[in-house]
Amino acid sequence: MHQLTLAAQERDQKGKGAARKFRKNNQLPAIFYGPNTDPMMLAINYHEFERITKLSGFENTILDLKITSRHGEETRKAMVKDLMMDPVKNNYLHADFYEISMDKEITVDIPIRLVNTPIGVTDGGFLQIVRRELTVSCLPDRLIDSLEIDVAGLEMGDSVHIRDIALPEGITSVEEGDLTVAVVSAPVGGLEGIEEEGIEEETAASEEETAEATKEE
Repeated sequence: MHQLTLAAQERDQKGKGAARKFRKNNQLPAIFYGPNTDPMMLAINYHEFERITKLSGFENTILDLKITSRHGEETRKAMVKDLMMDPVKNNYLHADFYEISMDKEITVDIPIRLVNTPIGVTDGGFLQIVRRELTVSCLPDRLIDSLEIDVAGLEMGDSVHIRDIALPEGITSVEEGDLTVAVVSAPVGGLEGIEEEGIEEETAASEEETAEATKEE
């Protein structure tokens, strides 16, 4: 799990006008808070934050947030809780940092990655992905970037449920075990076609056996 350092400065100015001013100066307005921390308004270097997000993404990344304030300098553990983006320009507008404790469990969503091609897909079916994330609980140092699930053995009609996933030590799912993650489905009408073909083969075999028996009589 990535753990990086990001510098931040406490700010007194707030409001839309102040936020626009910070952005013009290549600073990203942000706020830092937590269960035992009073909210603190921050400004961080936009390009440095952008570099970190490109390097590791921002989800589930533990940061050493190095905060400079009127009280001096201190480093706090934090994760990005929310990130506001401009829907047109696709640039960052505001970030929320949430303080974490390394000895207390947190609840996060971990991306699911399905690997390998299922047998059922090779046979003509298709893989339907139902869930792309899994909500888990763990200590911060147990976090993983993603969860890989090998689906190579799935045949047509098979599915993977949350209860089937072998999670790494220290990570537990907070979701119901019977929820479906992925399923290998047959093409539309595929199973019916297979059943009809089987019936026709059985009927033909039966007719041949009847004809042979008649000849023998």
